[in-house]
Amino acid sequence: MPDTVGNIEVNTDLFIGNKFVPAASGKRFDVFNPHDESLLAKVAEGDRADIDRAVSAAQAAFATWSNMAASARGALIYKLADAIEKDGENLALIETLDTGHPIRDTRNLDVFRTAAVFRYFAGMADKYEGFVVPTEPGFLTYITRDPIGVVGLIVPWNFPLMFTSWKMGPALAAGNCLVLKPAELTPLTTLRVAELAAKVGFPPGVINIVPGYGATAGQYLAEHGGIGKVSFTGSTVTGRKIVQASAGNLKRLQLELGGKGANIVFADADIDLAVNGSAFGIFHNQGQACIAGSRLMLHEDIADRFLDKFIALAKTIKLGDPRDPQTEMGPLTSRPHQEKVLRYCELAKEDGGEVLLGGKVPDDPALAKGCYVLPTVVRAKPQDRVNRDEVFGPFVTVSLFRDDDAVIEMANATSYGLGGGLWTRNLNRAHEMAKRMQVGMVWINCYKRFHPGSPFGGIKDSGYGSEMGFEAMHEYTNPKATWVNYAGHTPPFYKR
Repeated sequence: MPDTVGNIEVNTDLFIGNKFVPAASGKRFDVFNPHDESLLAKVAEGDRADIDRAVSAAQAAFATWSNMAASARGALIYKLADAIEKDGENLALIETLDTGHPIRDTRNLDVFRTAAVFRYFAGMADKYEGFVVPTEPGFLTYITRDPIGVVGLIVPWNFPLMFTSWKMGPALAAGNCLVLKPAELTPLTTLRVAELAAKVGFPPGVINIVPGYGATAGQYLAEHGGIGKVSFTGSTVTGRKIVQASAGNLKRLQLELGGKGANIVFADADIDLAVNGSAFGIFHNQGQACIAGSRLMLHEDIADRFLDKFIALAKTIKLGDPRDPQTEMGPLTSRPHQEKVLRYCELAKEDGGEVLLGGKVPDDPALAKGCYVLPTVVRAKPQDRVNRDEVFGPFVTVSLFRDDDAVIEMANATSYGLGGGLWTRNLNRAHEMAKRMQVGMVWINCYKRFHPGSPFGGIKDSGYGSEMGFEAMHEYTNPKATWVNYAGHTPPFYKR
């Protein structure tokens, strides 16, 4: 059932077996534009019966897809990347309307990065090799990597288009078939990608998309006995539920969960570079990123100078309609999330923190209907709730430090361990601090950078497993050891 989104026709049914079909229940749910809370589309609401249908379609397709020449799988993924790039303007606008992410970013970053990830894994399909193990004389032992089978992919609402490629790319390249559940807040670009995949020739059943709610469709996907692995990106709370739900058939899990990134500015840092990089690290996509640099730690010798420049920059960030190419920060993706971020502004004050900037909605009447929050800077103590909890908005805390040992202790004093950054001209310090930071990713004199070839993932409450690179291919395959007795050796204890 097609719907019109920003003058673009988008099919909003479930995608199963290369066909758009209604949910078994006939139910649909509303998807809203966070700029003004207008209705964007009514999307089919998948449930248990629909997950069953999608898993069956994927199982039926698995033999054909997994036995296809790896280069042929790669060629189809290349075609999908080309189709995404060709449809880039439509995808960018749909993503902007659905998420509130400014068009300047969806057009210049999100679409480009999505196509790049698919291309990377298209090339990986026929280059992911096994190896030989030297075991015993007279035996050849080789290791191959087999696809898992049918995998369940659960995509978050903050970067739905890009995360679709992060999960689909390696899963398909490795020879798996998939059932993907997009977030109920932002399912539209994922459905568009499915439509493009059918057009470029993916076999029926290889890709299946079931929009629906996490408590129903997502829960059942994690429980389903026909799913061999679940890859989930989202909150730590939901990640724990998925661990419990997966126990029935002990399926493989890959969890990319929350973060509370420490962003450390040392006294010898290039201040202008650090100010600009830190602003991007927290305010890009309205701070709705697990890797956001949400804890700013400043050496006391440069704290005042840094803050003057940082706050001055934050005041110039242009909030507005995300369809406007001049807009630098759009709305948060939903009203409940806006309310959550604003509650943290009040919690900061209750704990004795000082709001240095923002902490409220903008005064502009043109933005009154939307889910906007001003760039917010809060001076807070390391133990305050705003320094422990993931706020997931344009909200950064500021703490001061005096020496290296003190700041590394502060940086690691969190249950999360996804990413962190530091700014210094001292390379010895840079490498030493990077080694001591308890995270899966460290950025030195930059922040929030990633590439399809660089593993992306965390430790502690930030989950386990990696997106991207060869690590992602490991995540979507099982190792198999094969022993060949080419010398005709007989077992030593039973020889007659």
